[in-house]
Amino acid sequence: MIPLDAAWRATHPIKAIDAGTDKDARGRLLVVGGSAHVPGAIALTGEAALRVGAGKIQLATIGSAAIPLGVRFPEARVLALPEDAAGEIADDPPQPLEQALARVDVALIGPGMTDKAAAARLVSRVAQGPVEVPVILDAAAVACLHGMEAVLEPLRGRLVMTPHPGEMAGLLGCDEHEVRSDLQRHAGDVARRFGAVVVLKDAQSVIAPASGDLLQYAGGGPGLGTGGSGDVLVGAIGGLVARGLPLFDAAAWGVWLHGEAGRTLAMRSGPVGFLARELPPLLSGLLPR
Repeated sequence: MIPLDAAWRATHPIKAIDAGTDKDARGRLLVVGGSAHVPGAIALTGEAALRVGAGKIQLATIGSAAIPLGVRFPEARVLALPEDAAGEIADDPPQPLEQALARVDVALIGPGMTDKAAAARLVSRVAQGPVEVPVILDAAAVACLHGMEAVLEPLRGRLVMTPHPGEMAGLLGCDEHEVRSDLQRHAGDVARRFGAVVVLKDAQSVIAPASGDLLQYAGGGPGLGTGGSGDVLVGAIGGLVARGLPLFDAAAWGVWLHGEAGRTLAMRSGPVGFLARELPPLLSGLLPR
């Protein structure tokens, strides 16, 4: 286990953006998620991606949330997807989503989704589709994966997963206490099984590659255990992938930036009580100069 410290960051730098680089050259990210119960989560994800330097963001969500989301987030392009009776993204003809995937450099699926069956249908569609871009799975899009190894095989080598222990338990079909008993082993096993980078989020997060040494981040403090915090983290990772970082480096830097933003807020306002929406504005200032 290697600590995610200054020494690691020095040997895995984020390349500075050259003067004159336009937004297209900084990468395009598609975020697919949201539901009637959690319509605003992907706004946190999209903002975090822009704050770490991604060039363009498209948010794909249920039709009833699309216009309010676009008004709330004028920097993003918004795609309205079909909505089922439960307020989740419906399993309808795939053309609009496939067209959106063909125009981006990375796809991020799951923030704000609450139904595992709906998430599984969406993940299967993307995994089996014709577009081959890096894919990042979060929240219900990870918890739904139990027994889906064969479906996800096309994503091997271009997949990132960002579960907390409860979502990892859903993926493994086991009890959350079992996951917490050995975070390192479970993160490493899942990374190898799926050919993925796994970020297992906890008080001390573990970042596991499909092969090689695991990283551990000491944690940004208890205040990060708040609603929407994980949506910010996965957005930071997605934005760095869009910029061109290798998946493992993007995952590690995203964890560090998110954690240090939490530390900064804790010093300003106290160890708990700050909101997830306060994290994204701090990310750009934490990026290496």
